[in-house]
Amino acid sequence: MTDRRPTVVLVQNSPHSGPGRLPDWLEADGASAVVVQGADLVEQVPSLADGGAAAPDGVAGLVLLGGGLLPDEDERAPWLPHERALVAEALDAGVPVLGICLGGQVLAHVTGGTVTGRSGETEKGLCPVRLLDDAADDALLGPLGQLAVGGEVRMVESHVDSITGLPPQAVHLATSDACGVQAFRVGEVAWGLQFHPEAAPERIGTWDADELAALGFDRDELLAAALERAPENDTQARALAAAFAAVVHRCERETRPRHAEDRGQNSAHNVSGVR
Repeated sequence: MTDRRPTVVLVQNSPHSGPGRLPDWLEADGASAVVVQGADLVEQVPSLADGGAAAPDGVAGLVLLGGGLLPDEDERAPWLPHERALVAEALDAGVPVLGICLGGQVLAHVTGGTVTGRSGETEKGLCPVRLLDDAADDALLGPLGQLAVGGEVRMVESHVDSITGLPPQAVHLATSDACGVQAFRVGEVAWGLQFHPEAAPERIGTWDADELAALGFDRDELLAAALERAPENDTQARALAAAFAAVVHRCERETRPRHAEDRGQNSAHNVSGVR
């Protein structure tokens, strides 16, 4: 039997919220990273078991990227119902999920949490994220413990919406003074993050200066502060990506069928009604 690189599908919900550093990191950690635009999601990934053009042998990991949307704004993003359905399928099948910003809010929405638009928990720039006690033995955030400074890591943040109520079965993993829910886990292998590990601090220099000013932020100040701690962020975000890749590999070995035909028989799940 030959080893096969598991496919991680990254769903891009907005042209302004790309995958950043994640594809290269996932590839370096032995996974095949495939970026799928939201508008193409239904066609390219009809289900996780039948990954279609994106993953002919099935999807071994699902990453939901950010975007200036709420998780149920279907009129603005017609692919969101299918994205939510894929999340529900992943939860049912034990496929690892990493939701980032909007993606984390989608996971919260699907699992019974509350997401509030313009919640007042606005964050911009490279911000402190405080790890909570339950993060210590968490498969995704546990490796960050030794890299935290004073119990905090530094991650890029860019949001005006936020998760204001955790899903009933969620484990709260990280918080901050500015935003209560920075990270949570549902089940064993599904995580929602408010912050952006895929985004390098340098990216702040490309943000719209006028939009930031309207929110009370100065882009040059945000960028200068972020660059001072960029090496710290790079190390911490890289460790998080490696931890997710490790979870994908573990789940692939332990619970996922080896062949495409087995996936089709064992993992199909009808979640068309999920919102």
